[in-house]
Amino acid sequence: MAAADPTRLAENLRLAFELHDAGVALMRQNLRRRLPEASEEDIDERLADWLRERPGAEFGDAEGRPVPWPRRAP
Repeated sequence: MAAADPTRLAENLRLAFELHDAGVALMRQNLRRRLPEASEEDIDERLADWLRERPGAEFGDAEGRPVPWPRRAP
């Protein structure tokens, strides 16, 4: 197996961070639009709550069902 290209790996990581930042910015705008009277502190708190426990992704973004970890041998 060929070694991974560090430049490409770094670019992929940078892109992942940019996508995360874009998602956070979009959610901030969504909260601001839904709650126009909310203070900036309230928006920050709601955004932090969303980042911790996103509805629909309580167990992560992967498909499947939660299992105990470490898994026991069959």
